[in-house]
Amino acid sequence: MSVTVRIPTILRTYTGGSSEVTAEGATLQEVLADLDRNHQGIAGRVLDDEGKLRRFVNVYVNDDDVRFTEGLATKTPDGAGISIIPAVAGGA
Repeated sequence: MSVTVRIPTILRTYTGGSSEVTAEGATLQEVLADLDRNHQGIAGRVLDDEGKLRRFVNVYVNDDDVRFTEGLATKTPDGAGISIIPAVAGGA
């Protein structure tokens, strides 16, 4: 399955500055593995040392937050849009 992955500004150094790239995979885990094969090092910024999504990185498949679906096992149908969004912290 071919999907489009939207890359946040902070990770674009891994994609040569591209804000969107394509990747292959039937699940989010497969897509992230393919993304890392083609843009080495990016998975390390999205996944922790145990291979789970980092706590402060939100990932959406289409409009669904994967934390509330099947996590890395979330299906990624052909043509899906995947968004990687670093959480923003702050306050006064």
